[in-house]
Amino acid sequence: MSAVTRAAVEGVLRQYTDPYLNQDPVSAGCVRAIDIQGGQVSVQLQLGYAAGLFKNGWAQVLQTAIGNLEGVSSAQVSIDCQVAAHKAQAQVPAMANVKNIVAVASGKGGVGKSTTAANLALALAREGARVGILDADIYGPSQGVMFGIAEGTRPQIREQKWFVPIKAHGVEVMSMAFLTDDNTPMVWRGPMVSGALLQLVTQTAWDDLDYLVIDMPPGTGDIQLTLAQKVPVAGSVIVTTPQDLALLDAKKGVEMFRKVNIPVLGVVENMAVHICSNCGHAEHLFGEGGGEKLASQYGVDLLASLPLSMLIREQADSGKPTAIAEPESQIAMVYQELARQVGARIVLQEAAAPAMPSITISED
Repeated sequence: MSAVTRAAVEGVLRQYTDPYLNQDPVSAGCVRAIDIQGGQVSVQLQLGYAAGLFKNGWAQVLQTAIGNLEGVSSAQVSIDCQVAAHKAQAQVPAMANVKNIVAVASGKGGVGKSTTAANLALALAREGARVGILDADIYGPSQGVMFGIAEGTRPQIREQKWFVPIKAHGVEVMSMAFLTDDNTPMVWRGPMVSGALLQLVTQTAWDDLDYLVIDMPPGTGDIQLTLAQKVPVAGSVIVTTPQDLALLDAKKGVEMFRKVNIPVLGVVENMAVHICSNCGHAEHLFGEGGGEKLASQYGVDLLASLPLSMLIREQADSGKPTAIAEPESQIAMVYQELARQVGARIVLQEAAAPAMPSITISED
């Protein structure tokens, strides 16, 4: 019986591709330790994105493969997730209590952006991450309703300086709606809105978050530019429907983030298909393949395609979005996939970023 070598174990690992990093664990730098004691092999891997619902199955696949290697009597693969801090804009200082900020945006309203943001936050939390959501849609805040937070709830103030976010379904939530009356419209000019957003981001006592999801207002105006210039965003997700008009506006959103050097992690297509609850007939009410076309045009990925479903709307309205209302449902699984894709793409963006040039000072 030939002795088991590290090279042989790595050779097995190289045959399997992490579906979210699109690389094998060795090439992706996930291997933390390989311990070989005779025929007993122990491997420790570390993922840089939240993958609590995926890692055990992935470990089992790799463990079985290593166990089949000649000379191996027993194999053990353990995987843990360690989310690191990332930001796209070099000139914007990082936040001490938030590792990664994800902006969820759309060019126009009515495409399900807020519902997507809520389900993304909840799905990331289900994957084991520490998550917060900021409702930056100052003119039409809705996250309080989606997270089932009672009207009139106010955040506590700490040291006369910090808003303490309200926790719901394991996610920290902050919204302008918690500071105003639900029946009073915000009639603020752009600079006031931008100032309010900055205060909400920087003066909320976020509790060491892995991810802060920001539900952006629709459009490409002052708030979006303030975010790009003052908040350390790791990446953005563009939400659209297949409809031509929505796609036109979504393109503007992609272009805006590109101009301010915030990576677009991908596109989410809502209302892709309607399935009749009576007969099961599938119909593309808003057109077909629009999200895919947008993604391919800009060289980004279609992260998720979701149906036009009454359940998604009803569950969000009732304060328990789909990701937690029916966690084993097919739609909830799409949101879990979205969460893992978003986390992994932040890691990949960092890996693909060009290294800063080193400066050497001559003594001459």
